[in-house]
Amino acid sequence: MKALLINGSPKASGCTYTALREVAKGLEKEGVEGEIFQLGSAAVRPCTGCGGCRRAGECVFTDDIVSKLLPAMKAADGIVVGSPVYYAGPNGALLAALDRAFFS
Repeated sequence: MKALLINGSPKASGCTYTALREVAKGLEKEGVEGEIFQLGSAAVRPCTGCGGCRRAGECVFTDDIVSKLLPAMKAADGIVVGSPVYYAGPNGALLAALDRAFFS
């Protein structure tokens, strides 16, 4: 089995990474391979509700990190999402990426 751990923090080795690494260690003890995917600090295009993913089978925007995230999500048996909390909510880039992933 394989789990994808999504680091929604723009800081590659910050507190969110540390927490996800601990989760990965626990999963590995149970025989589950854990891969941490760094969302990064680059801009993420939001879902525009165009419906193109319904026709194409994938998101029509292919020029940002989400185009790499989607295949990794499809290949995983489980997904763990980690995010810093900004103003009582998760990172906006992470939310935009997840919106696009859910629609496509």
